[in-house]
This record gives sequence, C-alpha cells and structure tokens, in this order.
Amino acid sequence: MSSQYFAVIPAAGSGSRFGAPLPKQYLTINGLPLIRHAIDALLADARIARVVVVLSPEDQDWTTDCLPVETPERVNVIRVGGATRAESVLNGINWLSEQSKVKAKDWVLVHDAARPCLSPSQIDALISSLTDDPVGGLLAIPVADTVKRSDAEDRVTGTVDRRQLWQAQTPQMFRLNLLQQALKAVDLAVATDESAAIEALGHAPKLVPGSLANLKVTYPADLPLATAIINSIRNNS
Repeated sequence: MSSQYFAVIPAAGSGSRFGAPLPKQYLTINGLPLIRHAIDALLADARIARVVVVLSPEDQDWTTDCLPVETPERVNVIRVGGATRAESVLNGINWLSEQSKVKAKDWVLVHDAARPCLSPSQIDALISSLTDDPVGGLLAIPVADTVKRSDAEDRVTGTVDRRQLWQAQTPQMFRLNLLQQALKAVDLAVATDESAAIEALGHAPKLVPGSLANLKVTYPADLPLATAIINSIRNNS
C-alpha cells in the first residue's frame, strides 16, 4: 500500500513580533486570512488527503473565512495547541496517529500558518524529491547575503562562510512515526523546526530548493510583499 500525505499547520502562536492586535495568521490578504491562503495552497495538491490545523484552546479568532469553500471536509481543526511550535506540531501528529486510516509510514508536511505564498510547483518539488527518501526533508534556499557573527555589544566578531548555509522554509516533510519519535525525544522549547528534531536523532534531512517568494510574514513590512506575490501568482495562473 502506498503512503498517504497529510499536512499539519501549527497555528497556536500569538504573533507577538508583528505587533498586531490579533495573531498574524488572521491578518488578511485580499480579504482572506493568511492561514486560509496557506490551507488553500496545500489543498491545491490532490495528493494531500487532509490538513490538520492546530489552534490554541483559547483561540477566538478562527472563523469560517479560514476554511476553503470547496473542500472543507479535507480540513480538521483541533484545539490542542501548546506553548511552543514543536509542542503544537507534536499534538497534531499525535491526533493524526490516532485516526484509523493514517499509518506510521505516511508522510506529514508541516507548514507555517503565516507562510501564505506557497506555490503548487514548490509542493510538487518537495513531494517528488522526498517520496523515496529514507529520512525526508524541507524546502530551503541558499543564503545569499554575507553573514556576520556578533558579540554581546553587536560588534562583528567574524564573517561566516555562507557556501553551505541554507535558510529553512516550510513545508517540512517527514514520515509520521519518525517525526513523532523525534519530537517526543527533543526539548520542545529548543527545537525551532521539525528538521532540528530529526537532526537530533542523528538523521540528515534533505534540502529541497525552495523560493524567495515562499516568505513567512513576520514583520509588518512583509504583508504588502506577500500581497504582491499572491496577486502575481493569481494573475499568472
């Protein structure tokens, strides 16, 4: 039996760095929340059987505008978000593993709720590159800028060789049982992404070239840029 593909979107964060009155995943582009754009991007690939959205139990901002109109049955919203991203992802994976049609070897794509510009070609590249991979991997882009190391006073202490440095993106795609094992073993307060948890088990995730357009909305200046990218994708589709 071939493996299935599922997606998990951790969306229990407050978006404090953005400084908005509501979590950044609920800020809108063209009238739709960022998280809706992220969900739509994942559901555009028919291979993804289900998207699991992990919300905080106290979330009061989720509305029906966040759900796709055509295939809402492919989305499960669960209120088991934790104090960290890793804890929310683990809780989402634990929920998935309890579903009767989900197997240990099925693939899970974890995607940021505030990364709305994911394109079909990027999802296809990730799945195509990793379907037969023994570990899994993630979208990422090579670091293009010169990278400096600083001291406590923000003085440069050295220049870092960027030739083997990559900037991690999402989705990050791993087998359900391996990712579940990794997240259970790692310090959930330290693991900033799923790859870090897999690496802690001694595995080497594969880097799949992503795109600068697949940006994460982190600061206010990112929102108009994301809007321009989404409109460009729409106009060229």
